[in-house]
Amino acid sequence: MTGPPNASGRTRLSRRERRTRSSAFGARVLGGVDQSPRRLRMRVQILLTVMLVTTNVVGAVLVLVISNFVVPTPAPNRGMMLALAIGVPVYVGVAVLVGVAFLTGTSLRAMRWIIEGREPTDEDRLRTLRVPWRLTLAQTTLWAIATLLFTGLTVLLQVERALTTGLTLVISGVVVSAIAFLLAEFALRPIAARALAGDEPPRPRGAGVGDRMVLFWYLGTGVPVLGLVAVALVALIGDDYTITRLSVVVLVVGAVVLCFGFLVTVLNARSVVAPLVSVSDALQEVQRGRFDTRVPVYDGTELGLLQAGFNRMVDGLEEREHIRDMFGRHVGQEVAAAAARGEVELGGETRVATVLFVDLIGSTSFAAERSPAEVVEVLNRFFGVVVDEVDARGGFVNKFIGDAVLAIFGVPVELPDHAAAALAAARAMAVRLAEEVPDVSAGIGVATGEVVAGNVGHRRRFEYTVIGNAVNAAARITELAKDVDGGLLVAWDTVEAASGAERERWAPYDEVTLRGRKTPTALGLPQA
Repeated sequence: MTGPPNASGRTRLSRRERRTRSSAFGARVLGGVDQSPRRLRMRVQILLTVMLVTTNVVGAVLVLVISNFVVPTPAPNRGMMLALAIGVPVYVGVAVLVGVAFLTGTSLRAMRWIIEGREPTDEDRLRTLRVPWRLTLAQTTLWAIATLLFTGLTVLLQVERALTTGLTLVISGVVVSAIAFLLAEFALRPIAARALAGDEPPRPRGAGVGDRMVLFWYLGTGVPVLGLVAVALVALIGDDYTITRLSVVVLVVGAVVLCFGFLVTVLNARSVVAPLVSVSDALQEVQRGRFDTRVPVYDGTELGLLQAGFNRMVDGLEEREHIRDMFGRHVGQEVAAAAARGEVELGGETRVATVLFVDLIGSTSFAAERSPAEVVEVLNRFFGVVVDEVDARGGFVNKFIGDAVLAIFGVPVELPDHAAAALAAARAMAVRLAEEVPDVSAGIGVATGEVVAGNVGHRRRFEYTVIGNAVNAAARITELAKDVDGGLLVAWDTVEAASGAERERWAPYDEVTLRGRKTPTALGLPQA
């Protein structure tokens, strides 16, 4: 729920709303959905560079430490030490530069359509969604080159270290590449969201959510554990190990495996949970009646289909709400709500209700003397007063008939004291029309009796209305009301049907035989 305005006059957002708006992609560091293309490009470039470079440098350092100081292999000789001292910094530096250059070029090509401010083509979308895979392939290639290079150097300079060096590099490369993919996919969520905006993500091909969970468990935990097993086998085969050294090796390598496995698992879990949380938060907004809520679609798996499906669902809800609102404006909110609940019988039902009829006096001559715009302006003020007073007392404005209004109290929604409500509305209406619409005069008539309320017309086109003696009586009384001071007359039966408080406000006026009737009708008017 939105909080009250603060001292500056701005509306204070709730904690959930602040979190939702600032973390539309699952993390605040990714920014909001409305950030500028320039800010988005800079944000993604910085995140990708920092994340991927840091991950690969940390991986290289761990390989160096584990292969030289932890794994039970012979200590490096002078030639090996010299090769490592020169080769590792040089290769890491070159790899970082090449990786950053490739990263920059790939991401810039993928974001070109964003920078140019145009809608993406199918080729642009495909290129954008493939960026994490391309970056991961580049990382894997660099680690593969490093594996071949340093394993080859080890074979030439100290062959007994070749096996452990190669295993350490392969396992580290697999784990770092898995982390690189998850980090790249995370950093590129805002880009993917813009690529998929207004377009449903393609059906997942290959690994879906379930397959990917298993795959990343294997890459982040299974492969390192296999490496740990290999270390144990090397130690068992060799003849230069002790129980203490083997214990230290297992503890250190196990700790590294747990840390990297945990990191891969957390990143993979967050990649699954973030889209679900975005849909969950959006559902709560829809439950509050905010049908303009949408979820950024930034996932290419079944989760992206879920996000897109949510947006399609809300589109349907918003359209249905708009139709219901328009339907309510045409037939009245009460009729619309009752029809939605199935409480309005098709074909009509007999009910006792009170009918209020209002008609302008001399509207023909008024329209002839004024411009159409002036006539419409006066009519709108007139209708505004009538609708306000009818709605305020639980009545239902059934229809506008040219310059007249037919209102009903007691149908389609039950109103316990409909006669009193209609009389109170008529009194207030007469006072307000005299004050707020002095340009014209109106006659107001009220009558109570049995009516048939329901839908009439054809099955392809019908309207909700009321038919009966009370409707005809109210219309006839309105014509008589135009000739009395105040312009208001009511059937005395309505006064007698009203509650005591409202009844005291009316006095008998006369008995008149209404047109079309054979017996006189007693009338009343408000007391002065």
